[in-house]
Amino acid sequence: MPQHVQVTGIDEFQSVIDQHKDKEAYVLFCGGKDESGKSWCPDCVAAEPVIDKAVSKLPDDAVFIYCSVGDKPFWKNKDNAFRTNSTLKLTGVPTLIKWGTAKRLVEEDCQKSDLVDMLFEED
Repeated sequence: MPQHVQVTGIDEFQSVIDQHKDKEAYVLFCGGKDESGKSWCPDCVAAEPVIDKAVSKLPDDAVFIYCSVGDKPFWKNKDNAFRTNSTLKLTGVPTLIKWGTAKRLVEEDCQKSDLVDMLFEED
């Protein structure tokens, strides 16, 4: 079972990704959750069970990072750091990335188990 890490915001994300730079890392960027644990983003809510099921297939030495991009008004701001960061350049949530590669799934593609499994497979 891979290590799971949950972070909120770009600064926490950068810190955690730097700590795990020697590991195979996968990152899921999703909309923030309310007090009941539900995200404002319906695509994130639909994708999470698909991704959670596939994560169990990752190697034990991998790390899976769940990163909250914040509330809806923050995300919708085109100048937010997740959108403007030269490495991330997020265009939608959810976004699932195999860190350090060009492999990424965006929005409804994160709900497709065959695509998620392919992203998680070894090269």
